[in-house]
Amino acid sequence: AEYQAGRTPNPCIRCNESIKFSAVLNKARGLGFDAVCTGHYARIENDQAGGLVLKRGVDPKKDQSYVLGVLSEQDLSQSLFPLGDSTKDQVRREASERGLLVADKSDSYDVCFIPDGDTGAFLRSELGDQPGDIVDESGAVVGEHQGAFAFTVGQRRGLALGDPADDGRARFVLSIEPINNKVVVGPRESLAVQRLDLETAIALKDVDPDGIEVQWRAHGSPAAARAVINDHGVVDAVELRDVAYGIAAGQELVMFVGDRVVGSARIRSAAR
Repeated sequence: AEYQAGRTPNPCIRCNESIKFSAVLNKARGLGFDAVCTGHYARIENDQAGGLVLKRGVDPKKDQSYVLGVLSEQDLSQSLFPLGDSTKDQVRREASERGLLVADKSDSYDVCFIPDGDTGAFLRSELGDQPGDIVDESGAVVGEHQGAFAFTVGQRRGLALGDPADDGRARFVLSIEPINNKVVVGPRESLAVQRLDLETAIALKDVDPDGIEVQWRAHGSPAAARAVINDHGVVDAVELRDVAYGIAAGQELVMFVGDRVVGSARIRSAAR
């Protein structure tokens, strides 16, 4: 449904929010268990006020605090992440020493219910072909597609454009228009954004709004930003210190101070 609406969802975050740390945790509570323990690379620590905070795992290459950023303090109070203080190499070494068969298992980066990694094929099987036009910024038709849902903002590969750009430069997906079933493409500089408007945002507690970092991809680099707080004390936008490219509506934005998660929200739109 999110792809059909021209947005780019993160199913792993929705799963953590609604299944692993909602349905599973609720079931565990009902059965009398103290906590749910997972293999995520993140840490849970006490803050100075006696509450619980989520922090990045010590292995920066495997840190999964981004996909856990939606968890509430109540969720954290009944969760355990024992791998957060270890690197993946250390975990593999211990697994090998203990004779576990998964010690050398390859890392997986695919959505679990799309094991071959072909998200476009999965969406077509669910939604069917929906042919439409690929247009440039002037509205001129430069190609065709079998479903706008198979594209995401910032995409460069797989566009199969019939007409090259006049200047010969690569073109990227700039926007997806689900109402008229069009995909708009153009040069990379047209992807430049610096303000991200948010939905489902939360209030920041004891945080300098001018001193946060934000991350909008699971393995992306954090970017310095300023939180824009509305009259109700809720963050409804962030302004990036530097221009960024290829940010899509529907992606999750997780806010950090140092290695500590301080909030999360879904991106409603990105302003050029």
